[in-house]
Amino acid sequence: MSPSDELFSQSEVEDSLQIPPDAPLAVRMRPATIDEIIGQEHLLGPGKLLRRTLESDRLSSLILYGPPGTGKTTLALVIARTTSARYVSINAVLSNVAEMRKVQEEARKLLRHSKRKTVLFIDEIHRFNKAQQDILMPDVESGVIILVGATTQNPSFAIRGPLLSRSIVCELKPLEETHLIRIMERALSDKVRGLGHLKIEIERAALEHIARQASGDARRALNALDVGAMTTPPDPKGHIHFTASVAEESCQKKIVQYDWDEDFHYDTISAFIKSLRGSDVDAAFYWLAKMLYAGEDPRFIVRRLVIFASEDIGNADPQALILATSGFTAVEFVGMPEARIILAQVVAYLALAPKNNASYMAIERATADVQNQKVEQVPQHLRSNAYAGAKDLGHGKGYVYPHDHPGQKLDQQYLPKKAKYYIP
Repeated sequence: MSPSDELFSQSEVEDSLQIPPDAPLAVRMRPATIDEIIGQEHLLGPGKLLRRTLESDRLSSLILYGPPGTGKTTLALVIARTTSARYVSINAVLSNVAEMRKVQEEARKLLRHSKRKTVLFIDEIHRFNKAQQDILMPDVESGVIILVGATTQNPSFAIRGPLLSRSIVCELKPLEETHLIRIMERALSDKVRGLGHLKIEIERAALEHIARQASGDARRALNALDVGAMTTPPDPKGHIHFTASVAEESCQKKIVQYDWDEDFHYDTISAFIKSLRGSDVDAAFYWLAKMLYAGEDPRFIVRRLVIFASEDIGNADPQALILATSGFTAVEFVGMPEARIILAQVVAYLALAPKNNASYMAIERATADVQNQKVEQVPQHLRSNAYAGAKDLGHGKGYVYPHDHPGQKLDQQYLPKKAKYYIP
């Protein structure tokens, strides 16, 4: 082995990946392999591009983009353990130009002496300014460095265009509650890295509450689990009873009785809509607050508000539908927790607006007529004559163009039978 090989041996990677036994649970439970990673199936599922890239050790530059606790650093550490390239990790908050130039010089030296590339992981890469990002360009371009950058900000705005064009952007999504529960259950059973050496008896409601309050962040979920387990005194037999109230304390948020596919979910949204319909703004705000506090998806709420604006207000106040659809766009754009402010504005407007369901009832009556009565044919004078041969069939013959008459209104039959659907 040459001196250069000794300088950049794989042992340095293993040393950098050693986890102290007193590290936080979230750090101790970080997956070491692709198969241990829970969630992100769109990137790491069987046959997916990123998984194939890692398994074949043919890594190209990556930008890992997503909210905190979704596995960006974890994925970088899995890369460190699987790649044959040298692995270097820095944090953009703590790094500087001098350190960057040193890493790049060492990477060039390694490539010359042993043909090994360098994987450079930059956490919070969005913190690098334009000049710092530009320093990376020549070595990323030539393949001396394989860049793996992690960011919580949209790469389209946070990363320089030339650097972005030479990288694959992988968006990591917030973890589902089922993922978080599986991650916590693994920590509870792992006797080496997790809490499996303790006699913990945990209620399902406690796991569900923590998963709900973690909002897709595995780190938050494991930290709450760790706090609850380590601060709850065991009983005389050494058993730790991790109850729903312990979960409340661990998350510093009480449990509101609510479910996502059963009675509490449907009963609460029903009470919410009926309060709006009855113009009781305060009741509507209470049910809105309950749903948001319990973790209801704000997009579900705002979809119901859009429907309500048309069904229960309609043309009594046409601005209601415009405001509700604008609220939908704003909720998607802003996200929680600020989206609750937008929801509050829309709820206040809809609750206090005049109510009229004439449009809704009209389409209901017309639909019932189509379903239950004889289906009417289109009269000859109303049929289209826009295609060849239509006029020969008499289509459109006798139709009177309303704009040719004063007031644009005339006595012309538009439906073969007498019907009254819309009652203003």
